[in-house]
Amino acid sequence: MEKGSLQATITPALLGQVKKATDIMRSGGIAAYPTDTVYGLGADIFNNAAVTRVFLIKKRPLTMPLPVLIAETSQLGGLVEFIPAAARILMDKFWPGSLTIVFAKAPAFNSLVLAGSGKIAVRLPGHPVTLRLIQELGRPMVGTSANLHNGPAALTAKEVRDQLGDTVDFIIDGGTCPGGIESTVVDVTADPFTVVRKGAIPTEEMRAAWL
Repeated sequence: MEKGSLQATITPALLGQVKKATDIMRSGGIAAYPTDTVYGLGADIFNNAAVTRVFLIKKRPLTMPLPVLIAETSQLGGLVEFIPAAARILMDKFWPGSLTIVFAKAPAFNSLVLAGSGKIAVRLPGHPVTLRLIQELGRPMVGTSANLHNGPAALTAKEVRDQLGDTVDFIIDGGTCPGGIESTVVDVTADPFTVVRKGAIPTEEMRAAWL
């Protein structure tokens, strides 16, 4: 896959890697995968031992929540308390894509990805490999970048291995990710929503969609 391009279909060889990564995550392991921006680090969000490993691999403070990736909006059920009107508009306009939405967590949902917070950050990505991986897993997964905390973004499988070594159980080699600007993060737990991090989607474009 050429830099800056997304693979429209998944080859049989790549699908085999996806299935292997899925098996590893189901067993509590950690897998890295290509996304529509950079390589990500995946784990089952309902396996706290695996989530803890993600924090340790990245050397990320345990007080910093981990984002979650979903493959379809129905997977928000059980994760979020409710979906505000603003969130529905933003989801319809910008998902799949580079928008991370922060919701109030569902009362019954508990995971170390929350880092003790009452909120959960969710994104529906636009990369076929990422989406297929979540679909094969059958549940949302950790969606943090596959690099050391504050380290450079990894755009290839080799760059993931160079930074994280053998701490990752498996790396899907999906070619070079396009890189670019990180996702925009909006918090919809307040009205009006607030922009937590500026990114690929301009604030003005989101405000226009809302108005």
